[in-house]
Parts: sequence; C-alpha cells; structure tokens
Amino acid sequence: MHPGLAVGLVFGGCCSNVVFLELLVREFPGCGNLVTFAQFFFIAMEGFIFEANFGRKRPAIPIRYYLIMVAMFFTVSVVNNYALNLNIAMPLHMIFRSGSLIANMALGIIILKKRYTVSKYTSIALVSLGIFTCTFMSAKQVTSAPNPSEDEESVSAFIWWLLGIAALTFALLMSARMGIFQETLYADFGKHSKEALFYNHALPLPGFLLLAPDILRHALLFSRSEPFQLPVFGLSLPTMWFYLIMNVITQYICIRGVFILTTECTSLTVTLVVTLRKFVSLIVSILYFRNPFTAWHWLGTFFVFVGTLMYTEVWNSLAGLLEQKRAGKKLA
Repeated sequence: MHPGLAVGLVFGGCCSNVVFLELLVREFPGCGNLVTFAQFFFIAMEGFIFEANFGRKRPAIPIRYYLIMVAMFFTVSVVNNYALNLNIAMPLHMIFRSGSLIANMALGIIILKKRYTVSKYTSIALVSLGIFTCTFMSAKQVTSAPNPSEDEESVSAFIWWLLGIAALTFALLMSARMGIFQETLYADFGKHSKEALFYNHALPLPGFLLLAPDILRHALLFSRSEPFQLPVFGLSLPTMWFYLIMNVITQYICIRGVFILTTECTSLTVTLVVTLRKFVSLIVSILYFRNPFTAWHWLGTFFVFVGTLMYTEVWNSLAGLLEQKRAGKKLA
C-alpha cells in the first residue's frame, strides 16, 4: 500500500474516531465499557479470520505471555474509559495520556536500569511541565463555583476529578509496564505486531462478562435514542448505535493505518504522523465540541508536543536528511 494512503487512514480513522467517541460519552458518560467491548469484538473477529486463520494458525509467541499482556491491556482500557466518567474532559484525557513518555522513562530506569541523554531528560521535563499546566488549569475550572450555593457541588466535583486523575495515572503506569513487557517479549520471540493485535483483543473478551450488566444497560439506553436515517434504502437505526458502529469502524481503520505505516515508512515518518494526528485530534475536540481551553492549556499542549518530538529526536533526524540532500546536490 502507498504510504500516502496509510497516512490518510491514520488521520481519517483516528481523528474521526475521537469525534464519534466524544459524541457517545457526551450523551452517556459511562458507556465506555460498551464502546470498548464493541471495538475488541470487531478487531478480534477480523483477526480470527485473517490472522489466526479460524484458529488453525499457531501463535509465534506462547499464549501464556499473551495472557499477561492481555491482563495489563484490558485493565488499562477499562480504567481509561472509567476516567471519562469521573469529571475528566476529553482534551485533558488526551493530553494526560501523552505522558506515556514520562512513565516509560521512569519504569525503564527502575526496571531495566536504563540511562538516557540530557536531551531525553529535557524532553521529559517539557512533557511533564505541559501536563502539569493543563492539569492545574483544568482543576481551577472544575473547582470554580459561580456563587456560594454551589460550593458543596464544586467540592464534590473536585473529589471526582481527583479520582479521575488517579485513574489516569494508574493507567499510564500500567501502560508503560506493558510496553516494557512487550519490549522484552519481542526481543525474545521477534516482532509479531499483527498477531499481538489479535490476541490482545480476543483473549480479554471473556473478561467483559464481569461488565455484562453495565454493557447491557447502556445497550438498552442506546436502543432508546432518537432514530438516525441512513442514506441507504431508507433504513434507520438508533443514533447512538450509529455513532458506536462508526466509532468501531474508525478505530479499526486507525489501528490498521498505524500498522501499515510501520511496515511501509521509516520510524521518523511514523513518529511525525502519529504526533501530528494527536494534535489534530485535540484541535478537533476543542473547536468542534467547544471544550473550554485557555491560553494556558495551549501553552501546556505546546510543551507536550515539543517535548514528544524532542524525545523521538525528530529534529536531529530532519537535520540529517537535509544534510544528505545537500550532499547529494553537491555531488550532482
């Protein structure tokens, strides 16, 4: 597949996925379990057919290792979804999850005894500063009460917000630990990203039985939503189910686009595309849904993305490419 098409899949799939997710959680903030189950089920079925060959293909990595990875992956997904139900705004949710660099570096130093360059520590400091700025400003918005009669409600909202921040922090550290586990696993057995994608979504499916009452309740609520008229054969279905279907499809397109990009392009291109995609998704969420975002939030966002680019050494790679082009022109 042409790299340009893969880039289009990443931007189109991931950015539209954010829109449909926010449409869902704005109407039903606690619907995250249903959304996650639908995504996992769809990707698992696709992988069962095309990757596992209806269960006839043996996995390259032993199942017991996938079970450990899946336990971490399932926990991270569920906790991140519950955070949206704990007074956490979508832009803050997106920015906070960008702090995976901090968590990965911290656990890498503790577990793998890694050491980093000064530029790496500087980039992490920028990301940390950006996340702190956005988190602090969001806290001020949550706790501000227009009049004294709303003080008690404001305190309650702030407590739920603190629980949301704690949930995001736990998910961030668990996600970083899963990344380190995957790194050691791929070093031992080789990289099998498509296989891992299938097992990470198929093995957790029985775990959703524990969440069945919540999933069923929101499925019934979705079914009672206003009908959405499809532009095909005059058919209609509940609006929330339409949003969910579109969320699942765009999530699949997003994941597949990233996978294709990693096989067709250099790591520099993948890093640039994924970083820019996050920024575009953030802009869409803020402007389209009119989420509160101050100048301080923008400054924090700037720190996060500049720090991310510094961490991946994009600037050095771009300078190297420019130097190669100049050298090529001189030889010509």
